[in-house]
Amino acid sequence: MVYQAAADRYDQLPYRRVSDSGLIVPAVSFGLWRNLGDQMPLENSRKVILEAFDRGIFSFDNAFNYGPSNGSAEETFGQVYQSDLKPYRNELVITTKAGYHMWPGPMGEFSGRKTLINALNTSLQKMHLDYVDIFYAHRFDPNTNLEETARALDDLVHQGKALYVGVSNYTAEQTKAIAEIFQELGTPFIGNQVSYNMLNQQEKNSGLLDILDEHHAGLFAYGPLAEGLLTDRYLNGLPEDFPIHKTNAFLFEKGRDVLVEKLQQLNQLAKNRQQTLTQMSLAWLLQDQRVASVVIGTSSVDHLQQNLSFTENLTFTTDELAEIERIIQS
Repeated sequence: MVYQAAADRYDQLPYRRVSDSGLIVPAVSFGLWRNLGDQMPLENSRKVILEAFDRGIFSFDNAFNYGPSNGSAEETFGQVYQSDLKPYRNELVITTKAGYHMWPGPMGEFSGRKTLINALNTSLQKMHLDYVDIFYAHRFDPNTNLEETARALDDLVHQGKALYVGVSNYTAEQTKAIAEIFQELGTPFIGNQVSYNMLNQQEKNSGLLDILDEHHAGLFAYGPLAEGLLTDRYLNGLPEDFPIHKTNAFLFEKGRDVLVEKLQQLNQLAKNRQQTLTQMSLAWLLQDQRVASVVIGTSSVDHLQQNLSFTENLTFTTDELAEIERIIQS
């Protein structure tokens, strides 16, 4: 059966402009980090991706190394794009990244000119695309000067292979430094994709959001549920082998019991708002207009639908926001 997108797809989710740029993205982007590719049946991946588009998610976030095995997520997305989404290319915001281990040898990672250019060329082939909307340097490269990285990204824009460029996992200081080079070059720099969630508000205090706004860019928040902490899964305790991402490791500094107590208090506040903890956590991220989009991932249509219902209540009272901060800081 030929896929036809839902006619009401743009009525399903709010969307927002990235700072004062011309790029508009949905409040929620679909991330393919771990959930699609390899052993995941293609038909299931297709259902989830198309359901996301039908529900108003027109931004799909990838990276060269995403998937259960290196690169398989781009290949999976490419198959769905080729079979179903290609007629909608003008509507789609498709992003990818390069910088973590991609192929054997010393040139297969980080942000040198050869690495970035080869990576994007390969990603475009895997996804059956002529260009991506955003191409990110996936992590800061301590050994390559920032000007080389910036010029490589700028050249890819001039070659028509990326419309905008971004960085990912750069600190506020690193972001400021490369953004200033982009400004000199006239490169369309659009944002930084970083770990940011209700429990991990480090970038709120680092000055990163202000730096991005000053350069007409936005923050794209990955890990919005802190590896599942901000769900109802761990309200009764955390297993010893909990797989926390390095960016959220500091949350365990006061002990697991303290963290679980915070989760329980946040969950009660969510209940008072007629939301799940997950839904409240996603809604909280969108309180700041400098957060361009929240990147979520799932391999389940049901899970996707449940999470997206958070948009039914995006408003917080001053007291609710204050209570969240009190819980987080306790």
